[in-house]
Amino acid sequence: MFVIIGIVVVIGSVLGGFMMHHGELAVLVQPNEFIIIGGAAIGSMLVSAPMRILKHLGSNLGTLFKGDPYTKEEFLSLLKTMFELFHIATKDGLMNVEPHIEKPESSSIFSKNPFLLHHHHALPYLADTLKLLLTGGVPAYDLEALLDADNDTHHLESSQAPGLLSKTSDSLPGLGIVAAVLGIITTMQAINGPPEQIGMSVAAALVGTFIGILMCYGFLGPMAAHIEVIHQSEARYLECIKIGIISYAKGNAPAMVAEFSRRVIFSDFRPTFAELEQAIKEIKSAAK
Repeated sequence: MFVIIGIVVVIGSVLGGFMMHHGELAVLVQPNEFIIIGGAAIGSMLVSAPMRILKHLGSNLGTLFKGDPYTKEEFLSLLKTMFELFHIATKDGLMNVEPHIEKPESSSIFSKNPFLLHHHHALPYLADTLKLLLTGGVPAYDLEALLDADNDTHHLESSQAPGLLSKTSDSLPGLGIVAAVLGIITTMQAINGPPEQIGMSVAAALVGTFIGILMCYGFLGPMAAHIEVIHQSEARYLECIKIGIISYAKGNAPAMVAEFSRRVIFSDFRPTFAELEQAIKEIKSAAK
């Protein structure tokens, strides 16, 4: 929602200021400039990245307009899910967790957390690591190194799409200059024409520079930055899982595991100690 509001504010401010200077909006309608800049930008993206990165970028843009999915409620749900899993593991033995991690879609625990259940990376990140614990003989420090390696790989992979968008954004002012130069070339071909025609041609050429700079700093650059912020929230979500698993592997009680995990969450999304405590009490009461 705020992305759409921001776009409206940018367009309204720029066009409103232009009209306050008694500019005519019709001058800014230059389809040829949009074709040159937009087509060149899309072409450069095709040259820069394979199709899988472009698909990731499309998915990231969809998430951008839906809003940050990593809310306080989702982090609390994650803490509750991990507490339930480790509570069963501590009380009844780790083997009793196996049915939940082998078939999460039919698990009574994971069904309470649809966000985690449908998360393309977090679910296998948690479930596969617990499967590894079931085999036994994995020291906590080796487990931590494994999870760190997984996180590093995922971070590198997830940074490719916003990186591509950021680089494309940086190229737009240059592509705007290309469009402007082409406009000047056509203007010079008609240099003997009436002043009004020459002035209109120069104005059309300058629109190319305007479009390139506006698209860079007003739209694509901020979008890339916003996607990176969402990925940082995702990184905290995965870090929350990692800390919980390592804490359990070191022999901590389930409530302490949840508390360790809670402390790595950004303060904007972090449930309070009282909220986590109340959630744990509710889970224990329902299990009786």
